[in-house]
This record gives sequence, C-alpha cells and structure tokens, in this order.
Amino acid sequence: MGRGRAGTLAALTTLRLGGPADRVVTAPDDDAVVKAVRSADADGTPVLLVGGGSNLVVADDGWRGTAVLVRSRGVTVTVTGADRAALDVAAGEPWDELVARCVDDGLSGIECLAGIPGLSGATPVQNVSAYGQEVASVIETVRVWDRSASEVRDLAAPECGFGYRTSIFKHTDRYVVLRVRFSLVRDRSAAPVAYAELARALGVDVGDRVSVAEARDAVLSLRRAKGMVLDASDHDTWSAGSFFTNPILGAADVAAFENRLDADSSYPHWPESGGRKLSAAWLIERAGFHRGYALGAAAVSGKHTLAVTNRGGASTAEIIGLARVVRDGVIDRFGVQLYPEPRLVGVTL
Repeated sequence: MGRGRAGTLAALTTLRLGGPADRVVTAPDDDAVVKAVRSADADGTPVLLVGGGSNLVVADDGWRGTAVLVRSRGVTVTVTGADRAALDVAAGEPWDELVARCVDDGLSGIECLAGIPGLSGATPVQNVSAYGQEVASVIETVRVWDRSASEVRDLAAPECGFGYRTSIFKHTDRYVVLRVRFSLVRDRSAAPVAYAELARALGVDVGDRVSVAEARDAVLSLRRAKGMVLDASDHDTWSAGSFFTNPILGAADVAAFENRLDADSSYPHWPESGGRKLSAAWLIERAGFHRGYALGAAAVSGKHTLAVTNRGGASTAEIIGLARVVRDGVIDRFGVQLYPEPRLVGVTL
C-alpha cells in the first residue's frame, strides 16, 4: 500500500481538475483498500475513494482528508450453467477493458456499456446504463467493506437499491465496493437491440439481434461522436461524462411542464416509475444552451449538451458556475429541476 502526503487530484480525474488531498493512499488489493479506510476512520479522517476519476468533480481547494486510490485487479470467470458464466471482478478493473474481454470471450450482457470510462467497482454505485442495458440487470452480488459493522459483506442485487442511475452506494459512505459478481450469457449474439438510436446505427430494427462485437463497435462509434470516449487530444472528452441525469416527472409535473410548451410541440420521453423520463439534453438545448456554449474556460461540449467540459485551463469553480447557469436556465424555461450525475466533492450546485 503506497502512501503519500499531499497530492493534487487533478491528474486523477477526467475533468483534469481538483486541488490537493491531505494524504493519498494507493491500495493495490482488497485488503489494502480495507486497511486504508479503517486507518482513516480510526483517526477520524474523511475518506474519498478514487477509481477512474470519471465521475468526480473536485473542488479547487481539494480534499481535506485521505484519498484512497482503488487499484485492485483481477477477474475470475466461472461457468455456472449451459449458457451462463459468472465473473468475479475486482473494483479496480478498468470497465471498458472488462467489456472488451467479455465480447472477445463471447459473453453477452454488457456489450452496450462499452466506452464508459472508470473502474468496475463504480458501476454498481451509479447503476451505469446506456443504449438499453444497465449493470443492475447482470449483477448478482456486490462485495463491500461495511464501515459501520466493520466487516466484509456480500450484498445480493435486491439489497443494493438499484434504480435509474442510483443505488444505496451512491447515497451513503457506509459501503466501500471491493468486488462485483456479474452473471452473463454465454452467447456471441447480443441481447435484442432495445435502443432506437443504436438500432439505427446498426441498420436493424429494435428487437433484432446482432453479434456482441457488432453491438460494441456501434456503441463505441456513437459515444465517440458525442465526445464520450476519453481522448486526451479532444477537449470535449475533458468532462465527467453526463453532468445531469434525465429528470423523471410525476403526472402532475408532466402536466405543468406541457403547459409551458407550444401547442404543437413534441418532446422525447419514456415511461419511468409511473411517470415520464425526459431528455435532459433536449431541455438544455431548448433552454438556449447550444453545443459549445461557454463561460470562461468551461463549456458545454461541442458534441453533446449533457457534458460540461474543461477547454483547458478551467477551474472547478468555472465548471460549477456553468452547470449552475444551465440548471437555472432549464428551471426558468421549463420549470424542471436537473440534478447532477457526478459526485461533487467540496462543491455544491
């Protein structure tokens, strides 16, 4: 387990922003992660877990506590049936590498989650989802360090509180994800295409099936076009991914929202939890924030309005300032509140 005094967090986030942490600890395995967290807890020191840094917005002042860099590795594959396989994956495994490996091995279930940056241990926290797939549908258990009970526990999927871009791990610091067990299908054909945009890219109908390799390649192409695949030379990828989640409105709020639209207007929406899920990108664009809209060195991505980007030389304060202007603009135009998707560390929106 490597230890250091202060270290800037900017080099550890995909926004390339964030001030120093009081202490940085590199944890190469599960035991080291637990040891680092227990030590900090015993000292009464706040803990910030850092994986791929793709979902963190860290204050310019940094983190007054210990930053634990989760760098555990390892994937174990077990055949569990005629058409199933279980993967036990360390939290520090790079997610996109895992997806690529599964596609190469003919395992179906996460191919549409290709290109998502970060580490595997972060996927249950956000219940990452894209192009018709979400990890909650393939997670069997999540192994955690329970800071309250001081023990390692295996939480079954129903205990994880999965919902749209959320879980119990997102709303409490009690659990530290150590490993995730996925159950995938042993099939080189992907699940039926569930997302219209992906179907169009593949030249098939929704419900058709393609190979896992074809699905992954199409998803990567779509994500690159939106600046959602990391590229150091492309400032549109200097972001924390989608800054806002798609809002979910109940029936009364839907009616109030529709009253603000022109009589002949239509808008993208999907059924969700007894209400409607709206497109945050659609709301942002129609509230007047075009691609490339900038305040200082912070800008809405030139490829996709859901990303707030660092054009080079930005501060976290500028990123938050732009996000706040966008959020308030959507409220003023549509009466709809947008909520941030990344974790805000030392800053508020």
